[in-house]
Amino acid sequence: MVKCLLRTDRHDRHDRLTNAPNKGSFTMTLRVPVFVFSHDPVLQAGVQSQLRGQPEVEIVDSPDRSRVAIVVADQVDDDVTTAMRGLQRNGVPRIIGVIAVLDASGVICLAEAGACAMLRRRESTTAALVHAVQSADRGDGALPADLLGGLLQQVGRLQQEVLSPRGLSFSGLATREVEVLRLVADGLDTAEIAERLSYSERTIKNVIHDVTTRLNLRNRAQAVAYVVRQGLI
Repeated sequence: MVKCLLRTDRHDRHDRLTNAPNKGSFTMTLRVPVFVFSHDPVLQAGVQSQLRGQPEVEIVDSPDRSRVAIVVADQVDDDVTTAMRGLQRNGVPRIIGVIAVLDASGVICLAEAGACAMLRRRESTTAALVHAVQSADRGDGALPADLLGGLLQQVGRLQQEVLSPRGLSFSGLATREVEVLRLVADGLDTAEIAERLSYSERTIKNVIHDVTTRLNLRNRAQAVAYVVRQGLI
């Protein structure tokens, strides 16, 4: 009788272990703490009401308790961008702009202010807001599809009309700086680089010093690593 009970107990334990969820595939849905802000209390309450009770989201009453903040407004203006910068200073890592009137220039202003995702208010269904919050929390971005083309055109014009005439690029490096660092990566010393580019050795040293100082890099090796990561060499 005792042997039978022990055998049954072992079988029960085996069944529980066999049928238990695989730890490697087990995932727990964690609620994302979200702070909603608007200069208009009606807009703020509206978005809070949409998200409150959603299992993926927890509405919090202070930005320092949030991982994602949502800024709601009618249009992109100084009040909106100032609010976003203030939230960033308070330690909010991800910010979503929910704006009634949003165009390509507004997208750029919001991006400069720290927004990682943007929605038009008329498209901000509960499902869309939850998706934007989850994407932002993962470090992803979101943007209305119809604005993407205009944004890319503005970026192209900025490169052609503003940066390129000044010898600059979006990497933060001038063309001459990239040329110098490319030769550093090839193993050339200061004298060889100066000869190759027809500059003085002092100029080469100044270029490298300027790059490392501006980008907070410690030495030439880090400068080379930076341009490799940027895909410049």
